[in-house]
Amino acid sequence: PPSPPRTRESGAKPPSALPTAPAAARPSSGAGGEPETEGPGRDTALLRHLLLKLRATGPVTVAEYMREALTNPGQGYYTRRGGIGESGDFITSPEITQVFGELIGIWFVSEWIAMGKPKAFQLVELGPGRGTLTDDMLRVFNQLASLLSKCDVSIHLVEVSPKLSEIQALQLTGGKVQSNPEDSSAYMKGVSKTGIHISWYRDIQDVPPGYSFYLAHEFFDALPIHKFQRTEKGWHEVLVDIDPEVPDQLRFVLSPSRTPATEIFIQPEETRDHVEVCPEAGVIIQRLASRIEEDGGAALVADYGHDGTKTDTFRGFRDHKLHDVLTAPGTADLTADVDFSYLRKMAQGRTATLGPIKQREFLKNMGIDVRLQVLLQNSHDTVTHKQLLHGYDMLMNPKKMGDCFNFFALLPHQRLVHPDKKHKRESKSPLPPVAGFSELLMK
Repeated sequence: PPSPPRTRESGAKPPSALPTAPAAARPSSGAGGEPETEGPGRDTALLRHLLLKLRATGPVTVAEYMREALTNPGQGYYTRRGGIGESGDFITSPEITQVFGELIGIWFVSEWIAMGKPKAFQLVELGPGRGTLTDDMLRVFNQLASLLSKCDVSIHLVEVSPKLSEIQALQLTGGKVQSNPEDSSAYMKGVSKTGIHISWYRDIQDVPPGYSFYLAHEFFDALPIHKFQRTEKGWHEVLVDIDPEVPDQLRFVLSPSRTPATEIFIQPEETRDHVEVCPEAGVIIQRLASRIEEDGGAALVADYGHDGTKTDTFRGFRDHKLHDVLTAPGTADLTADVDFSYLRKMAQGRTATLGPIKQREFLKNMGIDVRLQVLLQNSHDTVTHKQLLHGYDMLMNPKKMGDCFNFFALLPHQRLVHPDKKHKRESKSPLPPVAGFSELLMK
């Protein structure tokens, strides 16, 4: 039988020994196991473009390589393929079971209630995949229509892939969308099957200001990372270059001297020997934190990652198998674990941060067990029963997604601490707990 679809958190291994000089041999991909070398199109158009670039400019950072491989306008993986789902290259939680998106939808409604039911909110999803997660949340909003009847809800999707935005439009509106003129911030608009307005944007900065809930599910892991290696002579950046022995192949090398990025991103107290930093993630967290501080709302981040402990997590996926990150660029998904300690630092105290907590803890706190029982009681065929139990196991089993995925939130400070905390005894009502995060890990 075919092996089960691969989720992107699988398969990292400890750091590989990197070459200490440009003449050293190329290391393995850092993805574990033998790198995949067979398969169609190893000599891709994007590889030819990169070889020309490297011959002209010399080695590039891993971040620049990732950016080209994933979002190059003509040949990037997300602009051309974007293979999410069983027929693609990896599978995500919303594709496994509807329960995941329903519980996320309930989280936002719960926070909306805790914050005093504002008259309007924007739900902003970063990198919405196939639109499945938004679709599941819209179903929850529709089921809670009487509760949300006086609230003006709108959906705002931040998506760079033309192919994926088409799939999202079909899923959410049945394809009833209109393109917007170039001078408009949203490049496409439509109305969901339940009558909620949806807009598409290329950048979070294009999303209009206002009270907003932000969702980033498996978004930060695909942003370009810089990689650094500690050597006897101090920190050096890991770069991508042409292999002199195999002229159409790429390899990792170390920068001959310290690069500007080394000076900026390596903290003096760093104890690891290999570090990955994602500056774009830092910039986006800063934007989210300042928006939440100014306009209110909350952000929920769900991704696989660590709290500043892991080292080499950069890996590729193609057809649900690990794929050498330097082979056939543009044909595989590239990804790295999210460093939540870095995200917390980049919020710069503008908002409170909660987590990261493991996915199985978060979903348990959100009532996944009760929801599963209701769905099992309401389904009368064995196939649906099996699917529901399989989906639950994928999300909750510590050996599958349960322990690898984490939830992390940004909330306004007043959501967790009464403005009148000096007179706390007299305050009328205690603040409601934040759903999903049983222990408030205030950092």
